[in-house]
Amino acid sequence: MAEWSNAAVLKTVDCNRSGGSNPSFSAKPMKVSSVFFILLKMDFKISNYSKDKILFVFALESEAGNFFNDYQVIFTGIGKINATLAVTQAIEKLKPELIINLGTAGSNVFSKYSIINCSQFIQRDMDVRGLGFELYKTPLNNVPIIFEYGEKLAPIQHGICGTGDSFETKLNDKPYNVVDMEAYSLAFVAKTYNIPFLCLKFISDGADDSAAENWKENIVHSAEAFYNTLFS
Repeated sequence: MAEWSNAAVLKTVDCNRSGGSNPSFSAKPMKVSSVFFILLKMDFKISNYSKDKILFVFALESEAGNFFNDYQVIFTGIGKINATLAVTQAIEKLKPELIINLGTAGSNVFSKYSIINCSQFIQRDMDVRGLGFELYKTPLNNVPIIFEYGEKLAPIQHGICGTGDSFETKLNDKPYNVVDMEAYSLAFVAKTYNIPFLCLKFISDGADDSAAENWKENIVHSAEAFYNTLFS
């Protein structure tokens, strides 16, 4: 949810009203001063938020390095349940006005070392087809398969993030092009609390047979890449 501002525009209008059959209207000219409040949507900027009201959320300390020591930071641990619990507890305690999720991810579309902005998410391990539901659909709720929430940070490339409790090594022919293990949960909680949410992913691997080795080698580069993207 981007920042919004109210711009007050003061207009003075001269008008004649004819009473007709309605006695509540005056037949004589009257000067009406009215204030019209226009909502102007502003481009999303981190600088619009107070430093102590931003919550940075990582799964692992190695994804943050020492670049975010001056900010409020939590490390959720790996997986959807850990992410949900940690960010919910942090919201209740810290009352952030902006949540930023930064983490590593795999992709078979975007090149390694690139930063991808995600505001669309799929639970890639939700499979209740045995009961007649569509693949990736959570039963008995109105949340669409592609859950959308979050800021778009121009001019960064945008991807659809598939979140699941598995390390993806065979990403082919899927409705998502980025894979991680926490983002869907974080976005869902942020929306539930109506807190603006920004998700950036550092592509560490190709979500293929070499994913584990590439992830271990490249995770150390993620923190600086995130910091430069946000603050340089």
